[in-house]
Amino acid sequence: MAKPIPEGYHTITPYLVVKDANQAIDFYKRAFGARELSRMTGPDGQRVMHAEIKIGDSVMMLSDEFPGAGVSAPQSVGGTTCQTFLYVPDVDAAFKQAVSAGATANMPPSDMFWGDRFGKLSDPFGHHWGLATHKEDVAPEEMRKRAEAFFAQMAEQRKAGGGTA
Repeated sequence: MAKPIPEGYHTITPYLVVKDANQAIDFYKRAFGARELSRMTGPDGQRVMHAEIKIGDSVMMLSDEFPGAGVSAPQSVGGTTCQTFLYVPDVDAAFKQAVSAGATANMPPSDMFWGDRFGKLSDPFGHHWGLATHKEDVAPEEMRKRAEAFFAQMAEQRKAGGGTA
């Protein structure tokens, strides 16, 4: 009898839709050290109907967009509504590697109130990535205090820059 969750998979598995999955797979290999597990092309022999890569201990699935079937990439719909969160041993090195591979730096890594060193990137295919290294376990009351201080500081920075808080 088959296991309800296949060996090597987790309960939730991200599935990205991209324009040019072949290029995306190559990018994820360079940027995040992904290992290709499988790739199945469609009838045209070019577009990827389904592929699986592994980054660290997690599997991610992806495919080319197929707009006629209601499957579109962020670039075709004008943005994405999700972010893939990737824990790595050294966020600064991983961030630099991803940018060198062609990712866009949206927020360089910095120490955050919740105990992670965290940064944000966009990949060339329109997907957003949060990269982090967990640095400390923060108790709930301490996290609340740090969060209040963080958001107060952000509001002050917006006021100083002429924006609204």
